[in-house]
This record gives sequence, C-alpha cells and structure tokens, in this order.
Amino acid sequence: MQTDAPLIPRPEGLYCPEGDFHIDPVRPVARALITHGHADHARAGHGAVMATRQTLDIMALRYGADFAGSRQIADGPTRINGVTVAFHPAGHVLGSAQIALSTGGQRITITGDYTRTPNAACAPWEAVPCDILVTEATFALPVFRHPDPMEEIAKLLASVRAFPDRAHLIGAYALGKAQRVIMLLRAAGYDAPIYIHGALTKLCDYHITQGVALGDLRPATVARGRKGDFAGAIILAPPSAFAATWAQRFPDPVIAFASGWMQVRARARQRGVELPLVISDHVDWPQLTQTITELNPAETWVTHGREDAILRWCALEGRSARPLALVGYEDEPE
Repeated sequence: MQTDAPLIPRPEGLYCPEGDFHIDPVRPVARALITHGHADHARAGHGAVMATRQTLDIMALRYGADFAGSRQIADGPTRINGVTVAFHPAGHVLGSAQIALSTGGQRITITGDYTRTPNAACAPWEAVPCDILVTEATFALPVFRHPDPMEEIAKLLASVRAFPDRAHLIGAYALGKAQRVIMLLRAAGYDAPIYIHGALTKLCDYHITQGVALGDLRPATVARGRKGDFAGAIILAPPSAFAATWAQRFPDPVIAFASGWMQVRARARQRGVELPLVISDHVDWPQLTQTITELNPAETWVTHGREDAILRWCALEGRSARPLALVGYEDEPE
C-alpha cells in the first residue's frame, strides 16, 4: 500500500498519517481510536484513547481506571489534526462503533467488528456511506449463513424441557455474547432465573446500568452436596471455565456454546459441545456481500479474517478490493 495512502497497515495496527493516530492498535501507541471493548481491539497502555463512552467504561472495568494516559469520549464529529472523525453504531457489542474518517476528500469507514442482525444488548448497526470501506472478514466464506438466533434459542429451550434433571451450561464470551444470549432468552419468554459465572458479573451489572434489562440473574455457586439445586437451570460462563473443575459441580450438564463457529461441526466436537448454538455477533457471508453492495464503495479493504473469498467475489462483481493482512485479531475474545 502506498505511503501516501489515507490508512497504512503497521505492526501496531491501522495507522492514519494525516491524523497521526492508530485504529484498534495491538501494541501501545501515542493515540488510539478504539472501535469496541473486546481485548483484541482494545488494549491498555496507549498514551491517549478515543472511543464511545460505553467502550471507555468497559475498558476501565477490564483494565482499571488508568488504562490509558488520557481518554476522550467520541461525541459527535471531531477534528484530529486534518481528519474529521465520527463514531457510528456497529451492532456488535455494547458501545461498539464503526469509525468514519474524512480526509483528503475521501470518506473512509472502518467497521471494526459488526453485524446487521438486531441485538437487544446494544445499539443497531448503522449504514455509513463511504468511498473506502474497511470491513472485517471473520466469516467471509459462502458457507457461513447464520440462522435466526431465536431459532437457536428455541433449540436450547427445547433441550431444557427434554432434560429437566440436567443443568445447561452455555459458553458465552463475557462482553457481548453473554448479554445477548440472556436478552434472547428473555425475548423468548424465559423469565426464570439465569445463573452466571462470577467472571460475567461486572459486565452484566454494567449492561444493567445502561438500560439493558437482563432480568433475574443469580450467581452460579454450588454448595457442597447441592448439585441438584441446578437441575433444569440455564447457566452462562466464559468458555475458559469449562476447562476447570467449576463445570464439574453441576448435575450431568449439557454443554453448549454460543458462537458463529458452532456452524463448523469439527469445532464443536473439539470443545466437547453437546448443544452447539450458532449465534454470532459478526456479519456472515450474505450480510457482508449485502453491505458492500448497498454502500457501493469505490474500494473495499478487507481485514482480520478470511480475505480470499470476498476478494474473489469483489473481482467477479467488478469491484476494487484489497487485503490489509492485519495481524493480532481473533474471533470474539473473552
């Protein structure tokens, strides 16, 4: 990519020369603009951080109040050196944003992670017109076509009815996925208590302060000899908890995991998942191609994901596209 380009991939992350800032850098930098609070996009140790108020709050919860030298809330269009910056909802997790840049007569949208599927735990994705679209490609293969998440919740509730003596343990990442699964359960009419691992408490509590009505949440604490207390219960925990003795405290648990990757049966088997729930907070193939088609950017830049298929699709559609090949990004980290 040319050195005079409006954005340049660097080892630290995507860099805007005119604004002299990085977007979602994976190493400490002087000035960082952060799309959302997942750990592969939001790191501690930057000199200055600009993000939505909710993302700044989430970073403080995860890293401590001194996670950066200074913090600036993204509140309306802001001028940084010669670049106008604006944050728009991404629909991924609470506080997540696409970052729109206006520089050199070009409009650039950096999506971060995003989905167009409605998510009651955060603000919905917003279409942002642009000349250059920088899109994620986590599920950028034609095989990835995510089902209606309510259908996946119906599968979970059917399993709860079928196995009333077993606890249902759902692996769900602490930021975003756990709260989304809870909201989907509530939307399906499940008003019983939902039990959560202690690692989910702070972020669930924060969502409640932001008006996300999670309902009756209780700690998933098992007293000695009282496994039966959780028969028929739904319990959410970060995936890491399933490798610990914690998961063995529950009565013959049905192991479930909520992720777009559960469409890949081999991944479900590797994790020992009995009940895969295909619930993703990323665009699938139809949503990705729909977004490119509707926004109709002059160029599409593809990053952190599967680039080849979407680059081929763009070529067949007569669209200009290029890979950014940024490193350090994963799928929905804890």
